Amino acid sequence: MAIDPQGPILIEGPVEVVLDDGTLARSDRFVVALCTCRRSHAYPWCDTSHRRRERAVAPSQDRSLT
Repeated sequence: MAIDPQGPILIEGPVEVVLDDGTLARSDRFVVALCTCRRSHAYPWCDTSHRRRERAVAPSQDRSLT
């Protein structure tokens, strides 16, 4: 398993995920990207929607404001 702080969790497949409503989502791929930002249109699978996210203030600028 690999976790990217700005992206998905990568897990070796196949994978079964039980969703909040009790339905089962399954992927037979050898590596599966699970969405952590909940922006994916293919949730629970990552569709790279997290890449469109923009920050209001860059982290280096945020520290100088205090």
